[in-house]
Amino acid sequence: MTRLTRKSSVTPARMLVLGMPLLLLGACAAPVTAACDACATAARAEATANQALATAQQALARASQMYQRTLVK
Repeated sequence: MTRLTRKSSVTPARMLVLGMPLLLLGACAAPVTAACDACATAARAEATANQALATAQQALARASQMYQRTLVK
């Protein structure tokens, strides 16, 4: 009788230990899409910043050319 009681008390503990990773995985499954949305937003922001930097560099080069032309005249 003691053996049956001992075995039944160990089984819920095993279930808890073996089931914990699944519970944690289930808890983390929902925020993954939010993280992906944040990553996509960050990627779009980086692309926009890179485009703005390229435009600013072009404007700086053009201004430098205009300045050089005024010095030559």
